[in-house]
Amino acid sequence: MTTATWNGVILAQSDATVVVENNQYFPPDSLNKQYFTDSNTHTSCGWKGTCNYYSVEVEGQVNKDAAWYYPEPKDAAKNITGYVAFWKGVKIA
Repeated sequence: MTTATWNGVILAQSDATVVVENNQYFPPDSLNKQYFTDSNTHTSCGWKGTCNYYSVEVEGQVNKDAAWYYPEPKDAAKNITGYVAFWKGVKIA
């Protein structure tokens, strides 16, 4: 079971993550959605497509754009459609 935590709270947990470029992507249904808010940030990857972000909030502390996902990836990354990866201090174990 792979777990994503920040500030002592489990953000996501799954035994069905997908590894892409050394990042663990969690299935959308594995998220504890009460900690996530949509962000207006978008970036682009040449082979995956347009990336959207979530900010994470735990007990009043916000970690801006700490999670990202591809809602409509290019064909090469279809296997991670909607899956969420983390950075900015989120621990993956």
